[in-house]
Amino acid sequence: MAHRFRSLILVLGLLLGAAQAGETLLVASTTSTEQSGLFGWLLPKFEQATGIKVRVVAVGTGQALDIGRRGDADALLVHDHAAEESFVAEGFGSYRKDVMYNDFVLIGPRSDAAGVRAAANASSALRAIARSGLPFVSRGDRSGTHTAELRLWKDSGVDPKTLAGYKETGSGMGPTLNMAAATGAYTLSDRATWFAFRNRRDLDVLRAGDPLLFNPYGVIPVNRARHPHVKKEAAERFAQWLTAPTGQQAIASFRADGQQVFFPNAKK
Repeated sequence: MAHRFRSLILVLGLLLGAAQAGETLLVASTTSTEQSGLFGWLLPKFEQATGIKVRVVAVGTGQALDIGRRGDADALLVHDHAAEESFVAEGFGSYRKDVMYNDFVLIGPRSDAAGVRAAANASSALRAIARSGLPFVSRGDRSGTHTAELRLWKDSGVDPKTLAGYKETGSGMGPTLNMAAATGAYTLSDRATWFAFRNRRDLDVLRAGDPLLFNPYGVIPVNRARHPHVKKEAAERFAQWLTAPTGQQAIASFRADGQQVFFPNAKK
């Protein structure tokens, strides 16, 4: 009887693997994972290991969470920890797992007339930009980067909407960096997209390594109890692969402009 039971479990496992192989998983994620080239590096490895194809919708984290709330994605890979925890607590996500981290960097003209390099921390750097009257370009798109930027402005005690030089692009990190390069403006970027960005002109990293600029990423399978049509098993295999040693090593080995820009931090 025990032998027959083990055989049944083996057959069910093989059937489940066959059902998942050839599936297409829809992942809503941030523009930083797409524009940095990380997905182009990771997804072929995941597909080879599992047979599951992945289609990515790259938007701001706020939009990615909205896609998940509607059940229009099977899994999320995003970077706004507080919003991710709320998403799970509201029942839209099955769970959240740490995957990796990097940091945000303050970008601006090399001449740095606002004095960002000399500021005590990231918040005081934004105060210096506000005092200078120089332009600052914001994504303005409810992304994880935009949310982090707004937290920094709040910590600085400055309402950016009152600044004449403050402009919102309403778009991803790449177009926002292009506008900053064209206008000689300051901006906040994730590290990965900056190092993959080629049109830098006179821009440079002026501030990095500040604890206020820490940027964690999490993976969340969308909850089948809320949306019965989602591909629960494939989404969980995606989350498991990203947080297992093979996926973590793949993340660690990715480079943008020769730099490691994502650092694995899945909990064992």
